[in-house]
Amino acid sequence: MYVIRLGDGTLRVPQSLTSDDGRLIGNAYLEVAPGEPGYDRWLAESITEEEDAERRRRWREGDEDLERAFLAFKAEQD
Repeated sequence: MYVIRLGDGTLRVPQSLTSDDGRLIGNAYLEVAPGEPGYDRWLAESITEEEDAERRRRWREGDEDLERAFLAFKAEQD
């Protein structure tokens, strides 16, 4: 998950919620507006929504060989 910078400057910062014993309860995004505490720290590593979409697209395209190998493996198991 990446820090996403929205068009109005708001940042979507990934957050994980865990139980007292460390088990993952869920993942979400916390919105941080310009001027709020922590904003400048997160801004430096943020990417735009368009950059996030491009990363996801490249990841899916680069995954074709892995998907073929998995489907071949799965077919052998049947």
